[in-house]
Amino acid sequence: MATEYETVVGMEVHVELETDTKVFCGCSTTFGGEPNTQTCPVCLGMPGSLPVINKQAFEYAMRVCLALNSEITRRTQFERKNYYYPDLPKNYQISQLRKNLGVGGGLEIRVGDTKKLIRMDNVHLEEDAGKNIHPEHPGADYSLVDLNRAGTALLEIVSEPDLRGMEESLAYMDALKNLLQYTEVSSCNMHEGRLRFEANISVRPVGSAKLGTKVEVKNLNSTKTVLKCIEYETERQIEMVEAGERIRQETRLWDDDNSQTLAMRSKEEAQDYRYFPDPDLVEAEISDEWIEEVRASVPELPGARADRFQGEYGIPEYDAAVLTSDKALADYYETAVGVHKNPKSISNWIMTEILRLLSDSETEVGDLPVSPENLAGLVGLIDDGTISGKIAKGVFADMMDGGGDPAGIVEKKGLKQISDTGALEGMVDQVLAENEKSVADYRDGKDKALKHLMGQVMRASKGQANPGLVQEMIKKKLAG
Repeated sequence: MATEYETVVGMEVHVELETDTKVFCGCSTTFGGEPNTQTCPVCLGMPGSLPVINKQAFEYAMRVCLALNSEITRRTQFERKNYYYPDLPKNYQISQLRKNLGVGGGLEIRVGDTKKLIRMDNVHLEEDAGKNIHPEHPGADYSLVDLNRAGTALLEIVSEPDLRGMEESLAYMDALKNLLQYTEVSSCNMHEGRLRFEANISVRPVGSAKLGTKVEVKNLNSTKTVLKCIEYETERQIEMVEAGERIRQETRLWDDDNSQTLAMRSKEEAQDYRYFPDPDLVEAEISDEWIEEVRASVPELPGARADRFQGEYGIPEYDAAVLTSDKALADYYETAVGVHKNPKSISNWIMTEILRLLSDSETEVGDLPVSPENLAGLVGLIDDGTISGKIAKGVFADMMDGGGDPAGIVEKKGLKQISDTGALEGMVDQVLAENEKSVADYRDGKDKALKHLMGQVMRASKGQANPGLVQEMIKKKLAG
């Protein structure tokens, strides 16, 4: 019988904190500046320059620790992690190892109807490196270095190897990104490198408690790329195990052109980096009062917001979980409900039309041409009988094409629902006269006949007849 394997994944997630200045100097962190214009002696590693900790970055890091229920280390320190790369001008990175800011904790993920707690190993604060730029034109034999990013406050969140396969890994990445956006510490814009992933991947026989040899795939800037890596590494490692080959613990890179991982170097251990306390930065002492002050600054988190949505708006648990799974989506929903108080109808529109469009177009909520106010206006037009649900879908399509205000579209196109009994009576009488068989079927107790008759009236009115009124009129006329 063939052996079944499972994929074991641990994540190291790097998130740039949304501070105005870098973590150890006063240089700007604004994205998109001219190369090497947002630098100073500190982030360039000039001799004699001294780092000073950015208090806001430190408190943002504490905020994330609290959101993950990590234990905050009361005396934490920064260390020098020594290695050479062209984008690291000091030849060391200021980071943490022995006294990480946060230890333990966890993040709950949801896969289908199943919830699972993913444990955290640690949360620590460090500085980002610069960026190497490799020209793509033929014959280029050089690389460029932009140090604008060097020294940006970078939070590293390290999970335990609790993830199993691609589905749980995707749920974890989405949940962590959502939590970081809820805590308001980062935009998590992956196009700007604000959120990056490193995946530690191994395989083992299903049922085995022993972890396999892991490989680390570094510098992954999208969830899709992470999933491709997990899929590729799973297949590669299973083939090696089945062939009796030894898997090496190493660092690998993703080759997008050939959809494969490539060996980069053997995996370093902590001693390879020669960590030692940074002599220019004293230990930080964190008091109970400081922790409580930061705790008070933590905004409403996804779980609490979902509970509030159920209680305040009376929507089901499933709706609340979906709506709060993305902060921008939850904000969109609350804005719409604030304009037109029909929470369930607005939830239905978002969970069907809005989410479908976001999925099909791979866009963010903030890029939608339909504002939450206009969505609320559309639902209001349905509720007050101005248009039918069917007409509303056409109006929504116009709004997506940049049509704007739903009431204006309805007025301009003459789409108002017909609720005048005098105007509808002629249509109903004509349909009844032309559909004698359906009339007879209805009188014989066949419910489908009523739907057919209503459909004919709706067609005659080009979808603008009030369906409730039409049904009432047909029943009344056929009651005799």
